[in-house]
Amino acid sequence: MTKSTEILYKYWGFDNFRPLQEEIVDSVIYGHDTLAILPTGGGKSICFQVPGMALEGLTIVISPLIALMEDQVQNLRKKGIKVELITSGMSYREIDIALDNARFGNVSFLYTSPERLKTELFQERCKSMKVSLITVDEAHCISEWGHDFRPAYREISELRTMHPDAPIIALTASATEVVQKDIIEQLNLKTPKIFAGSLVRSNIRYKVIPAQNKLQRIIDFCSNNKGFTGIIYCQTRRSVKQVVKQLRALNYSAGFYHGGLSPEDRKYMLENWMSGRIKIMVATNAFGMGIDKPDVRYVLHFEIPNNLEAYYQEAGRAGRDGKEAQAIAFWEQKDVDLMRKYLNARYPEIERVKHIYNSVCNFLKIAIGSGNQESYSFDIQAFHSAYSVSVSEAYYAIKILQLNETLSFTENTFHPTRIKFAIGSSALYKFQVTQDGVAQLIALLSRSYPGIFDRFVRIDESELEKRLKINRTKLREQLTFLEQYGVADINLQSNLPKITLLTERMPEGYLTIANSVYTNRKKIEEGKLEAMIRYLTESKCRQEMISVYFDTEGSKCGKCDVCMAEKASNHSFKELLEIVPTLLPANFEAIVNNLNLDRDLTQRVLHSLLLEEKIVSENGQFRLC
Repeated sequence: MTKSTEILYKYWGFDNFRPLQEEIVDSVIYGHDTLAILPTGGGKSICFQVPGMALEGLTIVISPLIALMEDQVQNLRKKGIKVELITSGMSYREIDIALDNARFGNVSFLYTSPERLKTELFQERCKSMKVSLITVDEAHCISEWGHDFRPAYREISELRTMHPDAPIIALTASATEVVQKDIIEQLNLKTPKIFAGSLVRSNIRYKVIPAQNKLQRIIDFCSNNKGFTGIIYCQTRRSVKQVVKQLRALNYSAGFYHGGLSPEDRKYMLENWMSGRIKIMVATNAFGMGIDKPDVRYVLHFEIPNNLEAYYQEAGRAGRDGKEAQAIAFWEQKDVDLMRKYLNARYPEIERVKHIYNSVCNFLKIAIGSGNQESYSFDIQAFHSAYSVSVSEAYYAIKILQLNETLSFTENTFHPTRIKFAIGSSALYKFQVTQDGVAQLIALLSRSYPGIFDRFVRIDESELEKRLKINRTKLREQLTFLEQYGVADINLQSNLPKITLLTERMPEGYLTIANSVYTNRKKIEEGKLEAMIRYLTESKCRQEMISVYFDTEGSKCGKCDVCMAEKASNHSFKELLEIVPTLLPANFEAIVNNLNLDRDLTQRVLHSLLLEEKIVSENGQFRLC
């Protein structure tokens, strides 16, 4: 058994690697720069975590996804592996301690966001770290041509100047040829080994359904697939609530998941779904990252993401056990209209973005010339009321400012209470025996959180209340008492987003917005949206369209809705575009019966003819223009 296989079995309990994993792991262990493109469910984290345990020293992991980083950190800690995490929501004191632990505490992994790399504090400490591996997760974020561009990713290559001997592994689920080339150039990878898993998921049957009542079609689908595990993706929390409410009203076993859930609710939903007590998870794209449930039989899209990269990743969470699964996108014309409208809304006028920047700084009471690397809780509803800026416009302007590297924005997620004892165990014991009012709390914290003397730990206030038999107010009073006496450093929980300035606040008129994050980015997103719309509207093999989009060879899958409809019909889609107009005027049922066609195929043909303005629909009848 090789060393990497031994590590895989010891910490993850697997006897064998998945396809390409072992080759990628060996490439990294032997010191090669490596680019790994593994589809969703391919097990990317193993590809850097196993080498991280095999190599002597620290593995730095850069990721843009706080929720995913937190999940991976918790999972590694459960395995007894020492890990530190730095995010924009942490205080200076927390970051200071985490960095020192990474330098001196025999830590195996340090997780951080790309924006943190640029801080003077990080760079100074990083120079004296023994770094054995640099991991760049979601590596497509480095490219303007990627679907989730983060300019701060372009600073990652500076780590190589500090640690020239440490190999770099870049990982992503999907990347076109131009994005792959960009990743290699921007990260300055030296003769990298490139591993690309096949994009073809032969066990997934892709399907696109145009529907005027999407929710009813989804309910009908769930009715015909009772007992099977599935995911229904929505683009907004409002839609999640709408869909799950309808499913629960009909007694379906449905849960919900989005970025605003507390850790307790997130844990409850995830555990019940993983165990099978919840069969259907209705969720935003916050659900799925790093979650590997093999028996998902279907992924439905109530609303469609803006690009094929996101759709392919979400659909790819079906059928990870290799058995037959379905990925179905439901859509109607107003969805396409709204997608285009929302894309334009995401790019307010540049002068408006600058105005909102100044308003946000004023709202947060940040003086000109100050605020650099400081984090602030941001109540966007209160900001809207104070400055008469709509919530959506403020949000989109802030996202542009984040791309511009003016600030970092951690969205509305739950930040749990975090605590660290500020004194040693002996001094703490002396304090404990003289303070009856907090003695039980100190004892419970010491027993339940063994790392609490070395780093900030996340505490479960609800659990502490139960075990101490006190209410939330009393618990907060005791925690505040510990902080006031210098016994503990505490950051209380918050549901508010966090804004971190990445530079000092600039005077009005000094802020510039780079073309790469506005004009160029908008054009790229428009191109990606049009590709997504073509996937929905064109009658071509779905798998082939995905393969062509990612610049890989593809052939007809023979099992998607288009391939199956063409098999069942005596005519191709192109032929039907010529035949159907000759049957008009007629209603939908007459066309289906006349040609003995699949109903969804008929709908796609009619929709295409309506878009081309070759026919019109009036009172249920179709006729020539």
